[in-house]
Amino acid sequence: MPDQMPDTQPQFLTVGEGEAAREIAMLVRPAQAGNKAPTLVWLSGYRSDMSGTKALELDGLAAELGLACIRFDYSGHGLSGGSFRDGTISRWLEEALAVIGHLAPERVILVGSSMGGWIALRLAQELARHGEPKLEGPKLVGMVLIAPAPDFTSDLIEPNLTAKERKSLTERGYFEERSQYSPEPNIYARALIEDGRQNRVLDGIIETGCPVHILQGMKDPDVPHAHAMKLVEHLPADDVVLTLIRDGDHRLSRASDLALLVSAVRGILRSSANMEKPT
Repeated sequence: MPDQMPDTQPQFLTVGEGEAAREIAMLVRPAQAGNKAPTLVWLSGYRSDMSGTKALELDGLAAELGLACIRFDYSGHGLSGGSFRDGTISRWLEEALAVIGHLAPERVILVGSSMGGWIALRLAQELARHGEPKLEGPKLVGMVLIAPAPDFTSDLIEPNLTAKERKSLTERGYFEERSQYSPEPNIYARALIEDGRQNRVLDGIIETGCPVHILQGMKDPDVPHAHAMKLVEHLPADDVVLTLIRDGDHRLSRASDLALLVSAVRGILRSSANMEKPT
């Protein structure tokens, strides 16, 4: 497989103005000359970054196939600036839109993990809103969602808050929760939860206008597989494939899981290539 990282130096893009300005780190793999295939865009999960196992696997696939690949860190994550506690779905969505707008790919495949799946769905809505013929913008040709967690703040966190956590939200503006994946606790801010209600996608029909492949572990302790099945119900107009992994956890980072991720992305690429062929 070709070198996964021809240029390890990230680029930085300033998003926001004044006190809201933050530097967003990006790692951009250009396509090989003459390769017109869609650009792969990686969207990380909550407290994850662009150097994770799945992100590197996606970049490796791009290197193998000569595709362009965009990875970036949300503010408060990885190499990007900004405070993690200031993070909201709206803020991270703004950053994703800014990165895509700055790099201006013609066609994209969004690959979102956990919260990145929520960001991907919101991106699809925003790209559709701005993708009228008179406006320039990338065409969304496919999505791969890994243990997607749309609306997780309102559907998975708020209903399960303890009295202690509710008190902490009221008095401190956040609460902490032990993480299975880090010695540092997860921090959920009141701003994140309140903003999450404004970004709900599971309150009506979602029209992405492209094929969607969902990978979901059935032993996921964070996002139950019933949540993925609920998402499918909200995608009635799209070509949706749901792959349930019987012994899969939330991370889906084992070699077998990564193979499924690569297979799903390859499937979307084949679908987009077939759509481009003249009838």
